Amino acid sequence: MNERIQELVEQAGGSIGTGLEFAVVFGELEDFEKFAELIVQKCADIGERYADGNYEVRNQILSHFGLEEE
Repeated sequence: MNERIQELVEQAGGSIGTGLEFAVVFGELEDFEKFAELIVQKCADIGERYADGNYEVRNQILSHFGLEEE
């Protein structure tokens, strides 16, 4: 699994199953929601960086997914 995705899964409280079948397991719905929010936050950070610090790009990404600016 991609290391960046694995880090986000772990930050959100999930775990990665191994064996014949691959699975990402979250104990609670809130953990899965946190994982999704972390992905959106990373995308917003990257968008801002490539837009030379233009916060409007970041805000548009966060707003699109219903997240507030931190």
